[in-house]
Amino acid sequence: MSNTKKLRQPIVVVLGHVDHGKTTLLDKIRGTAVVKKEPGEMTQEVGASFVPSYIIEKLAEPLKKKIPIKLQIPGLLFIDTPGHEYFSNLRRRGGSVADIAILVVDIVEGIQKQTIESIQILRDRKVPFLVAANKIDRIPGWKANYDLPFLETIELQRADVKAYLDNLVYNLVSKLGELGFNADRYDRIRDFTKNIAIVPLSAKTGEGVADLLALLAGLTQRYLETKLRFAEGPAKGVILEVKEDPGLGHTIDVIIYDGVLKRNDIIVLGGINGPIITKVRGIFVPKPLQDMKLSKYDLYPIDEVYAAAGVKISAPELDNALAGSSLYVVENQNQIEEYKKQIEEEIKEIRFYSSDTAGIVVKADSLGTLEAIISALKREGIPIRLADIGPITKKDLIEANIVMNQAREYGIIAAFRVKTLPNIETGNVKIIYSDIIYQLIEDVKKYITDVKESEKRKTLENLILPGKIKILPGYVFRRSDPIIVGVEVLGGIIKPKYPLIKEDGKRIGEILQIQDNKKSVDRASKGMEVAISIKSNAMIGRQVNEGDMLYTDVPKEDLEILVTRYSSTITDDMKEVIKDLIRIKRAEDPLYGLGLQI
Repeated sequence: MSNTKKLRQPIVVVLGHVDHGKTTLLDKIRGTAVVKKEPGEMTQEVGASFVPSYIIEKLAEPLKKKIPIKLQIPGLLFIDTPGHEYFSNLRRRGGSVADIAILVVDIVEGIQKQTIESIQILRDRKVPFLVAANKIDRIPGWKANYDLPFLETIELQRADVKAYLDNLVYNLVSKLGELGFNADRYDRIRDFTKNIAIVPLSAKTGEGVADLLALLAGLTQRYLETKLRFAEGPAKGVILEVKEDPGLGHTIDVIIYDGVLKRNDIIVLGGINGPIITKVRGIFVPKPLQDMKLSKYDLYPIDEVYAAAGVKISAPELDNALAGSSLYVVENQNQIEEYKKQIEEEIKEIRFYSSDTAGIVVKADSLGTLEAIISALKREGIPIRLADIGPITKKDLIEANIVMNQAREYGIIAAFRVKTLPNIETGNVKIIYSDIIYQLIEDVKKYITDVKESEKRKTLENLILPGKIKILPGYVFRRSDPIIVGVEVLGGIIKPKYPLIKEDGKRIGEILQIQDNKKSVDRASKGMEVAISIKSNAMIGRQVNEGDMLYTDVPKEDLEILVTRYSSTITDDMKEVIKDLIRIKRAEDPLYGLGLQI
């Protein structure tokens, strides 16, 4: 190798909502690249497609007046396994191996739930991104001009079609603004470090694909130059997927993002039961074919590979390898313990158990997806007791059962692309399965909310709530046990079986029944005028009089539960009643209501 500075190709990942055209766009990029290629210069790699810089320059030729481009990077390496689960595995400690991302959005449908999830993962991993505003060919009145750059095809459209497109782009700009990003159509941006570029295109017709590739290449070369500097030395990579391949046994698909990987190298990687140290038996890439549509197993061996690249590695003891784990080549034996410790610490941050936490159990199929799910749950404020890789075990069910007895709403298992081990009784534990991250989070949130609401209803039904009533003068129907009077509810709530006290704190009896317009009701609230019967030894005209104020006799424990756990149910009028009750009850109990924030 020469001593001149060399840039490695940027690693590009494609994300977006289901059916917004991720795969179609990748296919179009690959197909366009194949058409423009020179003999023997197109390469395909496991889990990735490499588009050389000269192809990008050819495609961008019509744009040279508006996007001057001369590339030093070898090209762009597209990770062509679109989907959150694979992108989640493109992780390394503190970030992602992806240099830049394309966020595919259907320009007509706009930003959806899974788009927002993609943005959140990109934000978490600190990955810059462009927006591919796909399906411009579906805009009413759009005239398709196959494979033309966007800046050319837009000039061939009618004025009303241009205006319609501008409105759709503005909608994307507004939504991205709500999510905390400045954005605009790419040809209207001066500083790409401060604005997200939106590239209108059609993966179907190829319009705008040249603009996207030219912008990706130019931006990564300009803004990520220090990150892209070619690094010699032992390889570093991340495991995209673990597979069992006929004739090879267990293999790992790996993205090498730094250094050089050679056959017979010793590698350290994460395993289900701890770090795995093994020797590279074989490195494989697909055979170079004209149409790039390759058989899964049409691979040929190579002796070494330079970053960045996607390869399949065969080696002993890979059956327990962890997708999403880092992979390091060991240059000398002294580094083995150092790398083992690094991997152990990295995995420990994601796979954890906290016996003190009343939280949910999370099980996922890879480190990357587990990390993304944990991050999403933490944003929602959902506590986690146990997070791990692999199928649901008896231990997981025991942990969920323990939590269920402490906080029923969290006694659940959230399972992403994993199942329960055979012959295990799940009992009363709720297991929520999904293979879409945002759907799993939504389902967990809904279950927790539903259980909390159910528990709240049950608890509130058993609490004596604060209430204040006035005996209406002229509405005494029976003076002694049971007293029957007309009352106005001045604040809070009254219900049958609630005990009543006077303003001096003395108990006068218990509500037997409430009637509103001669119909029995189970409660009365502020502003209602109702008749009530009171089981009481007191008499109207002696211990109690017309015009007197009466209060529900709320036990100290009930008041504490109401204020600390269900403060959102306390109305303004109920707050005033609570203040009166604290004043009345403290004559007997100085600790009543002490420390409560009313």
